[in-house]
This record gives sequence, structure tokens and C-alpha cells, in this order.
Amino acid sequence: MKKNLLYIFADQWRYHAIKNAGEDEVFTPNMDSFARESLNFTNAISTYPLCSPHRASLLTGKYPLSCGFWTNCKKGVFISPTLAPQEITMGDILKENGYDTAYIGKWHLDSSDLNFYPNPKAGSVNWDAYTPQGERRHGFDYWHSYGAMDNHLSPHYWEDSPNKLTFDKWSPTHEREVLENYLTNIWDKKKPFAAVLSWNPPHPPYDQVPEEFLNLYETNHKYRENVPESWKTDPIFNSRFKEYYAAISGLDKEFGIIINYLKENGLYENTTVVLSADHGDCMGSHGLYGKNVWYEESIRIPLYIHDNTVGCGKRYNLVESCDQLPTLLEILQVDTCETIEGISALHSDKEYAFLCMMPGLPELIEPYAKLGLDSKCFGWRGLRTKGFTYIINNGTKPGFKQERWLYDNLKDKYQLKPQKLNKDDALCKKYDGVLKTFCVSQKDFFLF
Repeated sequence: MKKNLLYIFADQWRYHAIKNAGEDEVFTPNMDSFARESLNFTNAISTYPLCSPHRASLLTGKYPLSCGFWTNCKKGVFISPTLAPQEITMGDILKENGYDTAYIGKWHLDSSDLNFYPNPKAGSVNWDAYTPQGERRHGFDYWHSYGAMDNHLSPHYWEDSPNKLTFDKWSPTHEREVLENYLTNIWDKKKPFAAVLSWNPPHPPYDQVPEEFLNLYETNHKYRENVPESWKTDPIFNSRFKEYYAAISGLDKEFGIIINYLKENGLYENTTVVLSADHGDCMGSHGLYGKNVWYEESIRIPLYIHDNTVGCGKRYNLVESCDQLPTLLEILQVDTCETIEGISALHSDKEYAFLCMMPGLPELIEPYAKLGLDSKCFGWRGLRTKGFTYIINNGTKPGFKQERWLYDNLKDKYQLKPQKLNKDDALCKKYDGVLKTFCVSQKDFFLF
């Protein structure tokens, strides 16, 4: 029988926030043990460090703009992205190749139900969406999921009807139990399984984390060198900092239980297990929370792949969001799809990873629209090499004067001393040419 696939990823978990990375002070013994036995891609990059764009790119193997994701799936946007039924995804490909497929947890690839119904039958609110059975589930047969919901301690899900299922339990614990039930009672053992488990924590709200994990972080915190001094004495920041890492330690506990389940049931050696994230979180670095910015804490993500055919150790090649699917298909020995734009990370050694961000919130779009401008021409675009990050920033408000920045990530690890460049500099001309070619291929009308 073909190898199974278990793909696990967290929302807003940065590369640095696992003890194995040797960066942040975080308690992750189960993940560390797994990481030491896995292939560790140290330059895995979230092409568009925002939930929906990365998820779309991950599942389709295409760049975010190629599958229509210029921002998150959300409420109140005239053209909110949604993953079109015509897109071919991981679920579609693996189901076609005889896999029993499952998706558990956060989906966030359907436009908000409130963009279509004033009172959705499914009871969805804000950015949330119920994904009914059929083509919008993209080949995933077993379904225990939701669109976008941030109530970690009392989560809800939908299965095969619009009846909302609510549980009084921390969402990663509940989802781990659902995964175990799927593998024990639902998975068709005549087929290999392909299951995706999508955790919402450590995504905000940060404070929705069980007390047992908060207790791990009672001592003084170790901050990254790019956290401003004024933040280090701020009690609100210190609470969020503690809560962020507590959530990651909670994920570590659930991950350890999952790995033990696989081993105890004789599944581990024949299962490709992936541990990753959709993007990072600045968590105080550069005086910022969250993502959607070009700093390493935002764009760089963990990517650990355990498979008995690929070995272990560090790989330094650049891996973009769209490269993960072809990498997994190669490991599983499943034929790739002609729509995929990414390249398997097992062999590629790319010179550049492409980065992008467009103003996507209604309050950011409206000022441009009033001037007859398209907000998608603004925001920022960039290149990440193994050593440098190059950014062209058009800002997120009309009237912003364009900037070009170069970060030497080898000499300036914390990106505290960027070089401001003139567009006529030779390096800018070179990198602008690379970016323009890429933008043309993506039908991206960014203003250079």
C-alpha cells in the first residue's frame, strides 16, 4: 500500500518558536524529538504571510495570486477571494490516487457566508463560512472544519450539514481527538489515508489557552534583540508573550500524543508526517504583533518532514508556499499536476523566494477606491534569498512615498540595520527586473 500522509500545521507559528530552532525560549520537547528525526527546511517561506493566501498556495501548489488570493477570505470586501472549485488541490489529487482523505480544523478558503446571506442557516458570523459537501471541499471526504473562528476554548465545527457543532474544550485537544477517532473508526483501511490537521492557536486571541501551559512561563522571558526596550516592561505585552508560547507548548503536548498514537498503532513508519505553519508572528519584534509584514518573524515558518525515505537533517534551500505540495507528491510517489507552479524542495535550489502583500481590509481599500485607484497595486513586494531580503514598499495608504529596503540577514540577523536604496542603484535594477517578470506572470499590477 502507498504511504499515508498526515499534514499538521498551526496558524501564526513562527520558525523561531520551537526549541529545536535554537532561537526562542519555548518548551516543545515532543516537537524537538520529532524535528531531530526529520528533514528540517530552515528557509521555508510563507510567500504571502497571511492565512488564506498561504493556505491556497499550499493546497494548490500555485502562487497565491495565481489562484485568486490577494487577501484573506473575509466579510465586507467587494470581491472576497474564495478557493474556486476549478482549482486542483492536494485533496483532489490524493483522492484521485486512491487515498482516503480528511480535513480537520481551520479551512479559511471560502468567502464569509455573510457576503451572501444576511442570516446564514449555518449560524456563521464575521469571517466564518460553512463549506458544504461537494466540490468546494476539494477532495476531502471526511470533514470536521470551520472557516475562520477564534474561540479556542469553545470551538465550533461543521460536518455534513449546516448544523453547527460546539465543544467545550481547547480546540487543539478536541481536534486531536477527532483525528484519532477518524484513524480508528472512520478511515477505510483498504486505502492509504491523507489527513490534514489545521490548528488555530497560537493565532489570537492569545489569552485563550489552558492554565497548565501558562504555568510553564512564570519566570523571566527571553526576548529577541529586535523587541523594543519599552515593550519589555509593558504588562500587556508580557501577558501576550507568555500566552503565545504557552499555546505552542499546548500544541506540543497534543502533537506528542498524535505521534504516540501513530507509533502504538503501527502507522508511524508508513506515514509521511509534516509539521508546519501558515505564517509567523512578530510577537514584539520591531514593535509589532502579528504577520503580513516582510520581517523574518512573519515570513519564515517551520517545515519538518518525517519520512523514512528522505532522511533527516537540515536543508538550506529556499522553499516557497507553493513548493510544499510538489515536494509531498514526490515523497508519496504520486504524479504531479500540470497546474502546479512550485518545485519539489528535495532537489530545487532556488535563488529567490517571492514575497507579496496587498492592502485587503475594507478600511484600507476604501481610500484608494475614492481616488479611483486599485489597492492591489500597492502594499509591498519582495525577494528573499538565502542571505538577503529586498523590499519595495508602496505603503497601505494613498500618498505614501515608495521605499526600497535591503536587509542583510546574515550580518544583521535581527534586521535592525536595513539599507535604504535608490531605485536607480544597480542592485535595485537587477532585483526590480526579477520582481517585474514575476509580477507579470502573476498578473500583478504592482506599481514599480
